[in-house]
Amino acid sequence: MLDSSKGPIITTVKSDDDVRGILALQQKNLKKNLTPEQIQSQGFVTVEHEYAVLKAMNDAQPSVIVKDGDTVVAYCLAMLPQFRNGVPELKTLFEAIDEIDYDGQTLKDFNYVVMGQVCVGEGYRSMGFFDGMYQKLREELSAKFEMCVTDISTNNTRSLKAHARVGFIPVKDFHDAALGEVWRVVVWDWRA
Repeated sequence: MLDSSKGPIITTVKSDDDVRGILALQQKNLKKNLTPEQIQSQGFVTVEHEYAVLKAMNDAQPSVIVKDGDTVVAYCLAMLPQFRNGVPELKTLFEAIDEIDYDGQTLKDFNYVVMGQVCVGEGYRSMGFFDGMYQKLREELSAKFEMCVTDISTNNTRSLKAHARVGFIPVKDFHDAALGEVWRVVVWDWRA
């Protein structure tokens, strides 16, 4: 058990309760559960993960989380390419990765990890956890992977700015007809 007197800590998923904590926080921040004002000012998440898939993803590669006591208050989901069919909403991202040219070769030919979703809960925003989780992710994974790839809804301006601040660069926009949005594929190149 964590000592909550020390405040929130950045760590990795270590238990089934951590996975359930991610799902609980995800529900609170899904676009479908927010007002237009909240979406514009605070950002949102789009994908709603199933417990079994999220557990399998974390068993293969533990994600980075922030815990305040026993409560998950932020997360940064690491997703290995082998789970490309486990989350239907990410199909178009993986199709884009298969076709995008980056640094003289196709993005799919790099050894990469996908950022499946990032979320910082209300009351914990603007406290450095977004940047801190990404730094922890890089510490945990940069020896194993050349880069981190994700996509961001171009409607999620807060997330676009935050990812640029951390070091992600845009490589291509695509339209996802199923979701009815334009998405920006971004890459955080860890080779340098």
